[in-house]
Amino acid sequence: MLTFMCIGAQKSGTTWLYEQLNRIEQVGFPGGKEVHYWNARHVSEPLKWYQSLFSTDATRIEGDMTPAYAMLCDATVKQIQQLYPNLKIIFILRNPIERAWSSALMALKRAELEIDEVSDQWFIDHFNSRGSRARGAYESTLRRWRGIFGEEAVKTIFYQDIQRHPYLVLQDVCDFLQLDLPAKAESQVQERVFAGPGYPLRESLKPVLWALYREPVQSLQLYLQKDLSDWLSGYGPSSV
Repeated sequence: MLTFMCIGAQKSGTTWLYEQLNRIEQVGFPGGKEVHYWNARHVSEPLKWYQSLFSTDATRIEGDMTPAYAMLCDATVKQIQQLYPNLKIIFILRNPIERAWSSALMALKRAELEIDEVSDQWFIDHFNSRGSRARGAYESTLRRWRGIFGEEAVKTIFYQDIQRHPYLVLQDVCDFLQLDLPAKAESQVQERVFAGPGYPLRESLKPVLWALYREPVQSLQLYLQKDLSDWLSGYGPSSV
């Protein structure tokens, strides 16, 4: 049965988490990764279609991992909560500057462009697009989902922890989902999944992204009561 959702953030390790959880026998993703029902397919597919994806077996831990759900409106999140009141939510937070750059590189590839073919302004326009800004609005996402599902139902993970301590992160997620972590998982968590092209952020773009995300990061760290000063370090004239 549908037990959990991972709602993003985009370019923050959701594919890694999907691959790790999908290896566990008790876990399943009947709709594959990124079902996109609540943000797109609900227009053409009835609710029964979505519900039919998941089994009625209470022993099955089934998930919907769609990063675009981070941008759902209050009304849609409330509808999900009414249908699945015991649903557990996972949200992975990555430095929004790094996330925005990674997302722009993905858009570059999809546009069949090479990095040396586009100007700084192309990237700046992407950084300022509604979609990119919304995907980096972590605080509003957390306030929305926590406010509707309750704080204890929403698990926050940090991308840097996946990089540094992947096994501990996976263990923490399994505890949250009340899953037993297989012993072999420790040898598998180091694998990189869906790695991007890895181009370094242009020096000329660092202050642009710092200006975009300085205040949101400062606000987020107050909300979470967590030091996030390293997210801004090295990008602008000052730090948090």
